[in-house]
Parts: sequence; structure tokens; C-alpha cells
Amino acid sequence: MTQAPAAPKAARRQHDREIVALAVPAFGALVAEPLFLMADSAIVGHLGTAQLAGLGIASALLTTAVSIFVFLAYATTAAVARRVGAGDLQAAIRQGMDGIWLALLLGAAVIAVALPTAPALVDLFGASDSAAPYAVTYLRISILGIPAMLVVLAATGVLRGLQDTKTPLYVAGGGFIANGALNVLLVYGFGFGIAGSAWGTVLAQCGMAAIYLYVVVRGAKQHGASLRPDAAGIRACAQAGVPLLARTLALRAIALIATAVAARLGDADVAAHQIVLSLWSLLSFALDAIAIAGQAIIARHLGADDPQGARDVCRRMVQWGLVSGAALGLLVVAARPVFVPLFSGDAAVQDAALPALIVIALAQPICGIVYVLDGVLMGAGDGPYLAWAMLVTLAVFAPVALLVPSLGGGLTTLWVAMTLMMTVRALTLWLRSRSGRWVVTGATR
Repeated sequence: MTQAPAAPKAARRQHDREIVALAVPAFGALVAEPLFLMADSAIVGHLGTAQLAGLGIASALLTTAVSIFVFLAYATTAAVARRVGAGDLQAAIRQGMDGIWLALLLGAAVIAVALPTAPALVDLFGASDSAAPYAVTYLRISILGIPAMLVVLAATGVLRGLQDTKTPLYVAGGGFIANGALNVLLVYGFGFGIAGSAWGTVLAQCGMAAIYLYVVVRGAKQHGASLRPDAAGIRACAQAGVPLLARTLALRAIALIATAVAARLGDADVAAHQIVLSLWSLLSFALDAIAIAGQAIIARHLGADDPQGARDVCRRMVQWGLVSGAALGLLVVAARPVFVPLFSGDAAVQDAALPALIVIALAQPICGIVYVLDGVLMGAGDGPYLAWAMLVTLAVFAPVALLVPSLGGGLTTLWVAMTLMMTVRALTLWLRSRSGRWVVTGATR
């Protein structure tokens, strides 16, 4: 009896080791994507405020086009990890190949729809006459890289499900370096301006996709998994992703509403919003690293018929999320005076961005809880609840954000509304985690 307390401590240490082993490499891979955007913003920002404002609008549209299909990573992670927990590696990789084929099909569809409608999409944001041409140029070129971006999402999900977050780290790191070098070369070396930034990112994404395909195909051959497209498997993968697609559409609607409101506040505000949004994305992906680890670990426990292990991991990850969010908030406050001038020397842009950064710093502990619990429910395959919860959040956020310009609020007020949005998300996710209804065991949900 005297050694009974040691078991929970030993379990916590084991959970911590697993979380760290997966989350630290996942952090490096996750932050590469916002770092792509931050590098683009830093390079383009020195071309002028109109160019940076155009990049802000185009990148919001491009991120939407890609992020609505983030289920290619998240659903694949959970499905593959469940089969890993059940001990069937061949089925796990076959599941991943279905996701990659679906990614290629969806990428082709996005190009067909978005390429001819790029000017109309930019107009929907109410971009100024000075910013709109730059937004259209960047968007039209970047759209060509969407299939590669979606393949990267799906293949990353395969490797995460296989409990491998190191390979995505190496690929993302190489992609970031290539993106930065290509952007500088094409923007300044060849004088292509904002078009050079777009082409640099497209080339870097295509290189990353090629490496991922090599890794996954090699794994499929080693375990005897078929590489051929399977209509039933692709269809099942798409159906499993529908709830997460609905959830992501609602989340992207929130981001688009925020950018549209900022655009109507003026070029300085939308440029400042782009800077703040770049940091928000970086912080979000950093916190999501813990959630990524949770997805893989919880799905594996559920696949191995270990519900108590899944609950224990959930509790530990919430603690990690809260502490990590608080630490990131303090870091934002400390780095705030140095961060903004890196992206713009315009005093109006800096004056708009600095107070908004204080708001997002205060929101980070809430964000830590949100991202962790989001990862828990994704790992459990609880997509339908996530979809409904995000729709509720959108219904609360939209009217509040749209009132900001009419009430005379500025960018800081808009980011207060974003903090309200995260608080609503935290409440809905906490209620679900407390209910225990997400705990469903087996190789498939």
C-alpha cells in the first residue's frame, strides 16, 4: 500500500515522455507553415504597405482554400493511429494512401474553381484599389501549389498516426529554408516583386510534397500496402472528413470575417492585422503541437482498447496546454516592441498592431486549453460534436465582429472579439471532455 502513490507519478512521467517525444518535433513541423507566411510578410512588407495589405488578403484566401481540408491530416492521424494501436500496420498505411489520393483529387478541384475566380474573391474582401492588384497576383500564382499543400497535409497525418513526428520536422525545416531563399532570390534578386514571393512558396511546397510521397510510398512497399487508388477507401476517407470539414469551414469563416472587418478599417489596419495574424498562427501551431501528440497517443490507446489510458492522457495534456499558453503569452509581451518593426516601418501600422498583441498575449492560456481539447476529440474521432461546437462559436462571434466598424472600434477591439470566440470554444470543448462520451474504443470508431 505504501507504493500506491508511485503509480500515478510513474504514469504521468510516461505520459510526459510520450507527449514530449511527439510534441517537440511536431512543434517544429507545425510552426514551419506560419513561418512560411511570416517570411513572406517580412520580405513583401519592405516592398510597401499596399503590397503587404495585398498579401494579407491573398494569404487569408489561400489559407482558407487549404485549411478547409485540414481533415486530411487530422482524420488520417486518428484513423492510422487506431489501426497502429490494434496492431495492423498494413491497414494503417493503406488508410493513409487513401487520404493522399483524396488530397490530389481535392487539390485539382480547388485549382479549377479558384483560379478563374481570384479577382472576384479578392473583391469580396473590399480591398482598396492599391492593394487589390497585388492580392490577385499573389493568389493566382499560389493557387497552383494547392495540390502539393494538400498532399503534405495527408502525408503528415500518415506519419503522425504512425507515431513519427520527426520526419515531418525535417521536411518542414528544409521547406522553410528553401522558401526563404527562393523568396529573397525571386523578389529581390530577379525583381519579381510579390509574384516572386508566391512562386518561391509554390516551389518549396512542391519539393516538400515530393519528399513526403517518397517516404510514404517506401513504407507502403515495406508493409505490403497497395499504392493503387481505391474508390471505396477514398470515399470512406472523404465521408469521415465531412464533420471536420464543417468544423473547419466554420473556423475559417471566423478568420475570413476578421480579415474582412480589418480590411474595412483601412490599409494600415489590415496590414497590422496581417502581422498580428501571423503571430497568432505561430502561437496556435505551437500549442497545437501538444494536441497533435494527443491525437496520436489517444487514438492509439482507443485502438488498443485502453479507455483509461486515453482519459489519463487527456488530463495531462490539458495541464500542458494551460502552462504552455501562459508561457507563450508572457513571451509575446516581452517580444512585442521588437516583433512589429520586423514587418513594417510604417508608424500607423505599428500603432495599430502593438495594442492588439497585448490582447492575444492575454488570450494564450485559453488558447492552450482549446487546442489541446480539440486534439483530444479529433484523436477520438468525435468529429460531429466538433462541427456543432464550432457552428455555435461562429454564431456568437460573427455579429460581435461585424459590429466593430459601426461602433467605431479598431483592430484591438476586433481581437477582443477573437478572444471571446476562443472562450466560447473552450467552454464547448470542456463540457464534452467532462461528459466522457468521446471515449469509444476499437480499431475503427
